Amino acid sequence: MPRTVQWVGGLDGHVAMIEQTRLPEELVLLECRHLEDVREAITRLAVRGAPAIGIAAAMGAVLGVRDYAGTDRDGFLARLEEVCQLLGSSRPTGMNLFWALERLRKLARSSETADVQRLKEALLDEARRIRDEDAAMCRAIGRHGEALIRANAGVLTHCNAGSLATAEYGTATAPLYTAHELGRPFRAYVGETRPLLQGSRLTAWELSLAGINVTLLCDDMAGALMNEGKVDLVITGADRIAANGDTANKIGTYGLAVLAAAHGIPFYVAAPSTTFDLSIPEGSRIPIEFRDPDEIRHGFGRFTAPPDVACYSPAFDVTPARLIRGLIMERGLIAPVDGQAIAGMLAQTSACPDSL
Repeated sequence: MPRTVQWVGGLDGHVAMIEQTRLPEELVLLECRHLEDVREAITRLAVRGAPAIGIAAAMGAVLGVRDYAGTDRDGFLARLEEVCQLLGSSRPTGMNLFWALERLRKLARSSETADVQRLKEALLDEARRIRDEDAAMCRAIGRHGEALIRANAGVLTHCNAGSLATAEYGTATAPLYTAHELGRPFRAYVGETRPLLQGSRLTAWELSLAGINVTLLCDDMAGALMNEGKVDLVITGADRIAANGDTANKIGTYGLAVLAAAHGIPFYVAAPSTTFDLSIPEGSRIPIEFRDPDEIRHGFGRFTAPPDVACYSPAFDVTPARLIRGLIMERGLIAPVDGQAIAGMLAQTSACPDSL
């Protein structure tokens, strides 16, 4: 499978990404040659998943500034700020988007002696580095999480926190891929994830492609599956994690966490350090994106509800830290999940994990 998001060529090149709205029927690469192409791809979910959105935004920012014709450094920085503001407005919940854009801003501001051309090249190098670091962090998450999956376990995941949501390998799927590579037998259960079916269209597709034993279920079947004793643990991804461990993820995650607690099943969240937002003390402060109601009423080309019925359409919900057994990140497992443990782990975590 090609990389989810990548830069092709030199500074005059383009961003190539898997067009995820076309999966699983066909694997198509989308070429983005302009800033607006990347913003549209993020907004309409051609690229999605918090880490992948961050990578795409960083590369989109390069597209947005590379044609700046002047040599004035202040003018270039002003243009970069405009580009970052535009990309930052594409989706409000995922932390990685804002983290990646701020990283480019800081690099440009700190390169005081670089001329405009060198700044453009440095930003491209940084965007590529963000992609490569995310790939390394996902691999490390897999190494830290695979021991949770014992032989013949049933592992339930939600939405898509896999290769398609990251540079490669995934976050919630990283322990699954690692356990599979180690030859350990287990069964993955994937909730379809209404309304846009990222679980069935994306996660089931990529796990099947990797040869993992995967079973798809409707979202409302999870409780019955747990009651039958077929689920040993739940692992999901995250789009933003507050300082106290409250976690925003795809709508339906909170319900799975409540079900897991009711059945005594450990519930884990896998995410890189770039998904943590220590400026937000707890989950009620996380901004939640609301989607077009027609994604519920008129998904995939036909009406499945009255065309004028009111819809409640948040893209994410928040799972409180008390329901999370542990946070799997690139430097290890945070357990118990509380503000002190998170702050301690992040204090030793570099955003540039060169040693991974």
